[in-house]
Amino acid sequence: MTAAPVKGPASYFPAIEKKYGRPVAEWKELIRSSPLTRHMELVAWLKTEHGLGHGHANALVAHTLAEDSGR
Repeated sequence: MTAAPVKGPASYFPAIEKKYGRPVAEWKELIRSSPLTRHMELVAWLKTEHGLGHGHANALVAHTLAEDSGR
């Protein structure tokens, strides 16, 4: 039996780690430590300050905010 394929924002995580050389956990901590709280502000910050592409930044922010709203 094979595992179901990863869907949603987490499907980007292997590519993010490979392209930017940091584990996803580090990116999530950066997002959580930012004074910014709005989704698109965080996406823009990751793009301008850390050089992420839009899709990768959006996936990290969406996943992190979804995790945090469930706490």
